[in-house]
This record gives sequence, C-alpha cells and structure tokens, in this order.
Amino acid sequence: MRFATLAAAALLLAACSSAPEPAKKEAEPAKPAVAPSKVGAPDVFKVLFDTSKGPILIEVHREWAPLGADRFYELVKDNFFSQAGFFRVVPNFVIQFGIAADPKMTKKWDVTIKDDAVIRTNRTGSVVFATAGRNTRTSQIFINLRSNMSLDNEGFAPFGQVVEGMNVVEKIYAGYGEQPDQEQITKRGNAYLKAQFPRLDVIKTASIQ
Repeated sequence: MRFATLAAAALLLAACSSAPEPAKKEAEPAKPAVAPSKVGAPDVFKVLFDTSKGPILIEVHREWAPLGADRFYELVKDNFFSQAGFFRVVPNFVIQFGIAADPKMTKKWDVTIKDDAVIRTNRTGSVVFATAGRNTRTSQIFINLRSNMSLDNEGFAPFGQVVEGMNVVEKIYAGYGEQPDQEQITKRGNAYLKAQFPRLDVIKTASIQ
C-alpha cells in the first residue's frame, strides 16, 4: 500500500510539472502614429503667449487635430499673433482671438483648412479653432473658460490645452464683451481696437518653446 501511495504521489507531481503555463496576456497593438506634419510641426509642442496680463502656455498635440495643430504652428512661426487682441470675451464660456494686428497679415492667412474629427472634448482650458461652418477654419481661435461639451457635436475640434496660466486667461479684460466688430478688426486691425477699445488685452508675442 505504501508503494501504491508513493506511486500515486509521483504521478500527481508529474502531472503538475507538465501542466501548461497560463497564456500570457497579449500586448495591445500600438496606436498608429499621426502622419508627419507637412509644415514641420512636431507631434507635441508648446507655445508661450506673452500677454498684457501675463504668460499663457499652451501644449499642442497633433494627434488630437492634426490640421488645426499644423495651422496654429504656421501662424505662430509667422508671428501672426504679435499684438493681436482678445477681441471677444464671453464670461463662463470662451475667450476668442486670432485676427491679426495688421490687416495684411489677416488677409494673408484668410485661407481655409478642412475640418478635423473631434476626438477631444471641449473642456476647460482647451484651445480650439473657431468655425463658421464646415471646412471654414482660418485663424480665429478660442479658449474654453469652462467645460463646453455641447461644442463637441458642432465640429469644434480641440488641438491644444492651456497647461500653465489659466489664471491669466481668466483675468483677460472682459468689459467689452462681444462689442468689437470683427469686420472692422479685419479691415483696420489694431488702429480700430486701440481707438475704440483701449483696455483690450493683447498677445504681445507668441513663440514655440
């Protein structure tokens, strides 16, 4: 009986040692990289706005909205935003900018780009191109002052996020609301804004970091 017991134990041990190892969990496939930028923009980059209220740092991710990110990169590299005003401030909604101080610069970039798919929500601090309908984005941009998820279904695709200086964004002068006439800014630039809205805050410089 002792021999039988030992033999059974040996068989049991043999069975345990030959049992297959549990299958290893397969690694998730890597996300396909976003297509390289045609204008030389890195996949992730930061832009520093030195404004009349202080610094604002924006981090841009091309995978969120590659066409919008590329256009923003081009605008910054061309000094489009230098001395441009924050011409539309709607408290608890958005702050808008992106009409150049010089009308010639505004005209130069009055070239539309196609829409990006909306894959990021319009959360507080997200940076988004304004649009007047399908495939109409040019240079106007807004920063969300709150979570505006309702804009997701309207085609507004965030391409960046304020990562430092949201407190500065919230201090931008809001007294003029939506009074500045965008057509007049487009035609006359800062000559119009300085004459009619002298307290308007501006982007002094914008630079890739």
